[in-house]
Amino acid sequence: MTTAPEGFAARLRQATTPDHEQAESSSFMDGLLAGEVNLAAYHLLTRQHLELYRALEASADALRGDPVVAALHDPALERVPALLADLAWLRRERGVEVEEVLPATRRYADRIHEVAANWPGGYVAHHYTRYLGDLSGGLHLGRILAGQLAGGTTFYRFDGVPSPKRCKDAYRATLDAAPWDAGEQQRIVAEVSQAYAHNRAVLAALEQRAHAASVDTEMSVRHRGRRRAPAPGLVRDDARS
Repeated sequence: MTTAPEGFAARLRQATTPDHEQAESSSFMDGLLAGEVNLAAYHLLTRQHLELYRALEASADALRGDPVVAALHDPALERVPALLADLAWLRRERGVEVEEVLPATRRYADRIHEVAANWPGGYVAHHYTRYLGDLSGGLHLGRILAGQLAGGTTFYRFDGVPSPKRCKDAYRATLDAAPWDAGEQQRIVAEVSQAYAHNRAVLAALEQRAHAASVDTEMSVRHRGRRRAPAPGLVRDDARS
């Protein structure tokens, strides 16, 4: 018989491990890790991140009177300035100004705003899902992307966090100390699962868009009667998206 882990943070992690593993199985993320997503797709991903982190960070400011949110939200975690810098670089590199927010992303951001309006625990569920992920697998992904791109990867750097491990340990300790009863904890677990579901929906939409762009490019090449070698990674795409 498996013993339940002590502490809410450990129980939360255990309960949502299947959701996390499903999110990691995204073919879009697999492509990023393998260097097989072009710059247009990466630009689109970065714009979706901006929408989500604007929602998170505006809500953190609105909830600064809640003691748990105030303890968890370190300004060093904030990603909006980094994302704005990355998008500026991507626009210059691609020569593209128009940026799209996908419907799945709008639904995700709307849910963050909805829970932040009347349920601090629900907001914490989304905060936990994004920022602890950024301080874990996000750092690994950032190192891969930084090796492929000359810019546009500031989002994945946490220069104001000297030790991601200590930051995550303190975050989990705050979750353990939060004054939530068992019922509230279970609601937060369920909301973390919803956050992962929203994340999967965004990644699926990005994959669908990347696939459609790939098919369009292949058809165009065939129409011209010549074949182009596949892109080796996150390369300049001449603003075709």
